[in-house]
Amino acid sequence: MKLEHVTLKSSEKLGLIGSFATMLSAGIPILEVVNSLREDTKGGQKIILDELLADLMQGKRMHQTLSKFPLVFDKVVTNVVRASEEAGTLDVTLRDLKETIQKDIEFSDKVRSALLYPAFIMIVFSLVLSMILIVVVPKISSVFLKLRVELPLPTRILIFLSNLLVLHTVPVLIGAIVVIGSIFLVYRRNKKILYEFVFSLPLISTLVEQIDITRFSRSLHLLLSSGLPITAALELTKDVVVKQKTSRIIAASRDMVFAGKPLSEGFRSAKGYIPTIMIKLMEAGEKTGSLERSMQDISEYFDYQVTNTLKTLTALLEPVMLVLVGIVVGSMMLAIITPIYGLISQVGSQ
Repeated sequence: MKLEHVTLKSSEKLGLIGSFATMLSAGIPILEVVNSLREDTKGGQKIILDELLADLMQGKRMHQTLSKFPLVFDKVVTNVVRASEEAGTLDVTLRDLKETIQKDIEFSDKVRSALLYPAFIMIVFSLVLSMILIVVVPKISSVFLKLRVELPLPTRILIFLSNLLVLHTVPVLIGAIVVIGSIFLVYRRNKKILYEFVFSLPLISTLVEQIDITRFSRSLHLLLSSGLPITAALELTKDVVVKQKTSRIIAASRDMVFAGKPLSEGFRSAKGYIPTIMIKLMEAGEKTGSLERSMQDISEYFDYQVTNTLKTLTALLEPVMLVLVGIVVGSMMLAIITPIYGLISQVGSQ
């Protein structure tokens, strides 16, 4: 396997960094740490440790090895480790990195758990819809055809969809595969455009902005704490956010810092998009010389805000989805029952 294709689960990455931090803090030499960890690892961890051992034996540094695994260690992690190696504080930085990764995992779990219920509802709805179209509608439609009943438009549409699935299964499957494949190709080639459309939707836009601020502030805190210059840290953090607008604001702020202006001034120019509390905390950190601490406070505050926003979205989404599912399923059942009721009325009148 090529090194750039190696991946690790978040828990494996956390365990690896945590083990390094604990053993280095205990005074164990790094070569001994690597040899010790290699004995109980397999898969991606084993590949990383084998490569790290080979590089250390050649006199290379840890960050050079980590940069070979971009799917596991991003530029932020690699540069944090590089700065700590130069400053001789690798054990302390790895402990901070472990805490940051743990917070990122908890953060991702919150987002994932909020999406779990809507995904479950959509799966159940798809199964119910398929069962009605494949099992129920063909039996009812055969009765209607024999009796030559005049069918309303919704019922005719329902029978058409059912026949499409039952009588032309292979073409439908091929068409579905082509559509899904096309969407996947568009996603791969124009991912940013698709993201920008989704992230501009109401409610979702606010949530993504809060997630961006949380990621940015947490990464900047980690980079500044490891000793990286603020301009280099800003260059790296503009890649950890997902919205292009947030990335442009960070890049513009970096240019202003290059020109000798405070970081808070760069973000103040985007006031209205960037929350006032974030700007105020940055100003306070710059005045007291503790900007990295202010960034940590910002990340913790917006982590809490994201949790609240997710709760609100979930609370709104659940009844809305249930109502929509109920309307669609109810409409389908009504399309089936209406002609039956009309047939009974005709028989009764005779």
